Amino acid sequence: MLQIITDSAADLPPEVIERYKIHVVPLTVHIDGEEYLDRVELSAEEFYRKMAGAKVLPKTSQPPAAAFIKIFQALASKGELLCISMSSKLSGTFQTACLAKEMSGINATVFDSWAASLAQGLQVIKAAMLAEKGLPCSEIISKLTPFRNKMTILILLDTLENIVKGGRLSKFQGSLAKLLNIKVLLTGVEGAVVMLERAHGRKKAFQKIVEIIGDKVREAKEIPARMFSISHCNNIKDAEFLKKQITEKYRPCDVLINEMGPTIATYAGKGGLIISF
Repeated sequence: MLQIITDSAADLPPEVIERYKIHVVPLTVHIDGEEYLDRVELSAEEFYRKMAGAKVLPKTSQPPAAAFIKIFQALASKGELLCISMSSKLSGTFQTACLAKEMSGINATVFDSWAASLAQGLQVIKAAMLAEKGLPCSEIISKLTPFRNKMTILILLDTLENIVKGGRLSKFQGSLAKLLNIKVLLTGVEGAVVMLERAHGRKKAFQKIVEIIGDKVREAKEIPARMFSISHCNNIKDAEFLKKQITEKYRPCDVLINEMGPTIATYAGKGGLIISF
């Protein structure tokens, strides 16, 4: 049977990882001179506490090639291998997994999710569900690619300080938002993070998110049948509020909520939300 591998940036809940037997390679988080393996040596809750008291913005680094080689070698005899990585425009993880494939000589398929957090996680879940049906890797990729390409990713940040310091957004864009006291709604475009909308206040930002979802629903009738996801950085209250709004208005098959792990929360900052479908 096909073996699904991903990295810890996917922010999948433990029960989902266990349910689909997904293999997760952790990234590394650096805080005040200490190193931790994401979700292995440092939970999301522990990271939030450490981030709040950190002298400088925590940093993250991709897994070493050896970590991928180890898991490729361990799984090679069990079936085809599919490794779904976070966006190559956000991290070197995809390139490292490709390097590990070359170095090991193992015929693993490495797929760039063009995403991170649960937007990446939804792709992992889709691949795992297709694998359960017995589909070969090539056929799964043929279905996963359009799913990825059509995915909508909306990012609402309470503060832009982290994402600017982390180099994922320009200082000019961050300063402008702070100066005007506006909330910035970002989106993912082929793996990159770009500005989408500006809203005065969080309430209007939520309204804009619900409107955008409505536009997508009208464009593609299959959207309500899809799974939605909301990942949050220590902000379950707003995540549940959005879930209620989405469920009442659009009746998706499910809305998966999980907290962001250290890798993504480092850039999202406290209160950040990522909505994907």
